Amino acid sequence: MKLEGLHHVTAITGDAPRNVDFYSRVLGLRMVKKTVNFDAPDVYHLYFGDEVGTPGSILTFFEFPGAARGRAGDGVVHTVQWRVRDGAALDFWVQRIQGAVREDGLVRFDDPEGLTHELVAVDVPDAPLVASHPDIPDEHALRGFHGVRAYASDPARSAGLLRTLGFSGAGADWTAAGAERSGALTYDAPPEEPGIPGAGTVHHVAWSAADDGELEAFRGLALQGGAHPTPIIDRQYFHSVYFREPSGVLFELASRDIGFDIDEPRETLGQDLKLPPQHEHLREQLEHTLTPLGI
Repeated sequence: MKLEGLHHVTAITGDAPRNVDFYSRVLGLRMVKKTVNFDAPDVYHLYFGDEVGTPGSILTFFEFPGAARGRAGDGVVHTVQWRVRDGAALDFWVQRIQGAVREDGLVRFDDPEGLTHELVAVDVPDAPLVASHPDIPDEHALRGFHGVRAYASDPARSAGLLRTLGFSGAGADWTAAGAERSGALTYDAPPEEPGIPGAGTVHHVAWSAADDGELEAFRGLALQGGAHPTPIIDRQYFHSVYFREPSGVLFELASRDIGFDIDEPRETLGQDLKLPPQHEHLREQLEHTLTPLGI
């Protein structure tokens, strides 16, 4: 039993239309689900990924309209890393994205609200997770997550729990690898300024488990490692367990056995507003109050 790398990363936006424009039009991801925050149904929860929203490709955003820009600090993921095919893909992206910077083996840029991304040219056996986009050749498209970078003042505090959960590594560099996919977790020294939650910051990072059986088993390991995991929570498109690891990063373990086509066909993913059953009675209200996306 191994975690199959990353399942998804969830961040915050204060401007859903601009967010959709950047991640769909510029980065070429497919919006695979337009729904609401389960715990605050008056705000969007938007999901982007490959053509079907495969775990390992899913970047999601809670929209809090008008939210001020935040700042990553100790205990917070500050950079999302994506895989691309090769140096030619890096050349493509540094020209496509305004403000992008090319460095050895990667391209770095911020989204419109300051969330940092790195595109990394790596050769891995994992299947590429690609979305189709008319302006982006398939050979240059994003190919799923490579990992995340988080701030931690003392990453050694996290080593015991990470090993218990099956991560390999030491010090600041860790990997969760299963039979099909892997994902990296890298800790960096934090800035002096404390973090501020807000637009452009990461809320949590989710690691990929197979099903409820694995979630229960990993939940037991998290308890054994000193964490305080939640019970399994139904998120409609996957089931989840949440806890903070010792460096402060909010971890989620999410199952990959359900998927985004449970309530709409794959051909039309992301087109219609989908609501959890418990919030369906709010549809008329929400359709009038949620931010128009212009799509």
